[in-house]
Amino acid sequence: MASVTQLRAFHLVATAGGYSQAAREMAVSQSTLSGQVRQLEAASGLALFERGPRGVRLTEEGTALYQVTSRLFSALGEAGDLLKSRRTDGGRLRVASDGMVHSLPILRALRQRRPNLVFSILLHNSDNVLEQLAQFRADVGITAQRPKDDRFHVHPLTAMKLGVFLPKTHPWAQQRSVGIRDLEGVPFVLRERGSRTREVFEQHLAAHGVVLGDIIEVSTREGVREAVAAGFGMGATADLEFGFDSRLHFLQLRNPTLTIEEYVVCLDERRRVPMIADFFDCAVQAFAPPAQLCLSDSEAA
Repeated sequence: MASVTQLRAFHLVATAGGYSQAAREMAVSQSTLSGQVRQLEAASGLALFERGPRGVRLTEEGTALYQVTSRLFSALGEAGDLLKSRRTDGGRLRVASDGMVHSLPILRALRQRRPNLVFSILLHNSDNVLEQLAQFRADVGITAQRPKDDRFHVHPLTAMKLGVFLPKTHPWAQQRSVGIRDLEGVPFVLRERGSRTREVFEQHLAAHGVVLGDIIEVSTREGVREAVAAGFGMGATADLEFGFDSRLHFLQLRNPTLTIEEYVVCLDERRRVPMIADFFDCAVQAFAPPAQLCLSDSEAA
């Protein structure tokens, strides 16, 4: 029968992607972790990792077990936090988000409620945010991809206007908006597929029969920004995510105005965990329209 120690060793190696990295992160010897995983494989009769010269990767059975251990150690962590202290001014939270712009206002509000909060932010495209939640690698998610199954608890957060951006030296840099048909044949720098911004943008192009020029794919939002600033093409982004860059200029897409919805998401079975419930409350607080905030204040009075 598998022991918790063996399962934890397996989980650490699977999470880190290899024995040496897991050993460094946990400050234990690589031989200790390797021995515990071998004992687990021997006891179960299953090969959990495929070993090669460049490290290890999960087998089909290992992937299935990792889904179970992710739930197990997430629950053990929550139980430990609860038993360690009855205080509610701290705790640990893992946030998976498709960008920083929505995460930080919520975490700022949450830290006012929990001054000793410790958190981490994992940046992914919209599709991968949901995967991180499903694999118990994150506690809450912020994503433009609304889940289609009932495993997830979802709350609408805000809506952003879609547009394009270009270098300030571009002839269009004096404009405030651009029509979708004006983009015919224009070279673009886009995020990888799985980005909700790219998905909405390309759907709109197809609906109007617009074909872009050459497309360069870049895996990060910052990489897209740098490539556009260097003159490789225009980029697509939402107004709230554009921020400020003295090298670049944002143009809203018109006819009609395109919007991208953003959502706060968690696994439905975890929605009542106090930390996660607080995060959802702070999300409402951070992105409530001014009129709603005024109404809440008057009702509280």
